[in-house]
Amino acid sequence: MFRPQLPESPHPPTTLTAQHQVQAPVPSAGRPLTPYVGAVTTVVVVGIVLTALLAAVAVTAVSVAIAAVVLRSLVTGATRR
Repeated sequence: MFRPQLPESPHPPTTLTAQHQVQAPVPSAGRPLTPYVGAVTTVVVVGIVLTALLAAVAVTAVSVAIAAVVLRSLVTGATRR
């Protein structure tokens, strides 16, 4: 029912020949980028590590500040009694 129907042709199909033009490769305007891949990767990894360390220091500072406030309130509350 849904099969494609090909038209019946009384003569065999003709083959077309296409001429392909081969283009010369374009010379690069400068040095290749492959030597810089390692340097870029290193900079990205160092940036990620430093960001993670900064986040860890910030979380530690906040938790120490909270602990100091709690201890201070406990000590002042004990001396008032």
